[in-house]
Amino acid sequence: MDIDDILAEVSGEASSKLAKSVAKSKSANVVSRVQIEVVEEQVGNIDPKTNFRLIIIQTELERFKFLVRSFLRTRIAKIDKYALYLLTNPAQSARLSPSELQYASSHQALLEAHYRSSFLSQFPASLQRLDDTAGGISMIEQPDVDKAVFVRTLRDLEEPIFVDGTDIDFEMRRGDVYVVRWSAVRDAVMNGDAELM
Repeated sequence: MDIDDILAEVSGEASSKLAKSVAKSKSANVVSRVQIEVVEEQVGNIDPKTNFRLIIIQTELERFKFLVRSFLRTRIAKIDKYALYLLTNPAQSARLSPSELQYASSHQALLEAHYRSSFLSQFPASLQRLDDTAGGISMIEQPDVDKAVFVRTLRDLEEPIFVDGTDIDFEMRRGDVYVVRWSAVRDAVMNGDAELM
């Protein structure tokens, strides 16, 4: 995996593809760091005024660094927000890389320890659980599946997409871009018929 492969996969919030490729390739971070260092060493002593290609390479390198940092910040923020949900749901925890799973576990353990030392220890034992589902209400925060996402269709879909709770249905054709609820297009994205943007 080189810089071009990663950049080809990153387009807006197309982090699902990038997450899969990074999770599959543990060495992606090392490889990209080595490539960045090699490029910086090779072009470090050249005068940018005399070589326009150098300016383009440096700009592309900075753009790549920004994309990777942005992707990682977003991914960590989502793991922080939904750590308990990710850890208690086997299907979701299977989608995390080993280092992300370790991070989520340690983050949740630190959070629980902080809550216990701050205030939970003063509550009755029956009210101290963070994953309580008493009264039909779950305390585990889950992602909002009715949130709107930008989706690009990769293949024509034979069956129309229905948006739950509305009378709206639409056909997805190759190349079309939609803003629609995640719950309506989740199956199409998971099957590879569409991608998040």
